Amino acid sequence: MADERIGLHNLKPNPGSRKARKRVGRGEGSGHGKTSGRGHKGAGARSGSKRKAAFEGGQMPLHMRLGKLRGPTKKMSMPFEPFRTHTQPVNIGDLDARFESGADVTLDALKEKGLGTRKDVPVKVLAKGELSKPLTVHAHKFSAAAREKIEAAGGTVVVEDA
Repeated sequence: MADERIGLHNLKPNPGSRKARKRVGRGEGSGHGKTSGRGHKGAGARSGSKRKAAFEGGQMPLHMRLGKLRGPTKKMSMPFEPFRTHTQPVNIGDLDARFESGADVTLDALKEKGLGTRKDVPVKVLAKGELSKPLTVHAHKFSAAAREKIEAAGGTVVVEDA
């Protein structure tokens, strides 16, 4: 048998990998006769019965017992949007790549270089990347690490009014 070639004539599935389907309602002797695995009476025994995933037997389902999440678009909820603060990030690495040494990085200069382009949204300078040249950076906000990196490179930080 070991040296017999494998072909379509001797292929078969591994033992136990194929299982015969459950044939219900085929007499008492089959083990699945009479009620055919549906038990006695109740909704599950009726035709057309479908058990919903979250159904808990009439008890208040979990998704209805838990508190509701708030959201800006949900009716009957406190709106988030009027109280949310928005900023647009500008990374130090981008400043290093786009500006020459000793340049004055104003908000208008940032827009010309394609950074901080959203109108009426404050600009916040973040510390991602490295700064290798002194720059005078004007922005509405600075992260503490960004402020340190700019000053370590010999530059200055100017906080603008929003």
